[in-house]
Amino acid sequence: MGAALRKGDTGAALRAAVPEWWPVVAGLAILFGPTFHDLFTGAWIGEEQGHGPIIFFLALWLIWRKWPEVMALPQAPGWAGWPVLAAGLGLHLLGRSQSILMFEVGSILLVMAAVVLLKFGGRALRVLWFPFFFMLFMVPLPSELVAAVTMPMKMAVSWVTEHILFALGYPISRSGVVLQMGQYQLLVADACAGLQTLLTLEALGLFYLNLMRHPSAFRNMTLAILIVPISFTANVIRVIALTLITYHFGDAAGQGFLHGFAGMVLFVTALVLILAVDNGLQWWLKRREDGGGPGAGPSVMKGAA
Repeated sequence: MGAALRKGDTGAALRAAVPEWWPVVAGLAILFGPTFHDLFTGAWIGEEQGHGPIIFFLALWLIWRKWPEVMALPQAPGWAGWPVLAAGLGLHLLGRSQSILMFEVGSILLVMAAVVLLKFGGRALRVLWFPFFFMLFMVPLPSELVAAVTMPMKMAVSWVTEHILFALGYPISRSGVVLQMGQYQLLVADACAGLQTLLTLEALGLFYLNLMRHPSAFRNMTLAILIVPISFTANVIRVIALTLITYHFGDAAGQGFLHGFAGMVLFVTALVLILAVDNGLQWWLKRREDGGGPGAGPSVMKGAA
């Protein structure tokens, strides 16, 4: 009943806002239409930036969920929206003219934030802080930074993969990020163990935390931090899966459909690990609250007596 009411409130709020907002939406479409066309036909169809549209549409959905709260606030347009808008338009112009994708995508956030400030004020932007923060994960990072961070991550994933498969009895060796198993050589690519994958999984974890809304700050912070080793573990599992597929079924299978399927395995594995860790934290916190920790039993018994 509550969910249906919330959904109805959201729909009513959106319908009421259509006459006022359609010029704004039209202006945004004209401004960013070419950028989104380039993204959907370029960067967002590749593996490294393939998470971009997922992040963007999830952020729009989060804004849609929060919209009734925004509409319920007293409208207090703030002058701060104008410099933010000017910065966003300038960033878009620079990024578009110089083909700097990071600036183009980053300008989307600034312009949208400026629109919220100009229409509703700072309180509305505080309500929508998480969707805007979440959209930061779709902004491409400088290639130099990505390359500098990705290489150590690839080396670590390759090292762990080699030792696990060697312990399982497979004839495997490694040279840098190149794995040799049997007659096959496999290069651990950026998409298999790179910074973008880590950021995508971090975004997935933060989205999960936002939906769950745990009251425990310790639980939220711990899970957010543990997403980094969870991402590393999921990457190792993906590389191991691809290596075994290539070894047992040939290079065509490893580089064909099953390679893309291994990408799905990565995210499913990460999601399962996030759920498992979250449930473990929940169990541990509940055990502490119930007095089940070490040394807690006798003190509880004494208090009861």
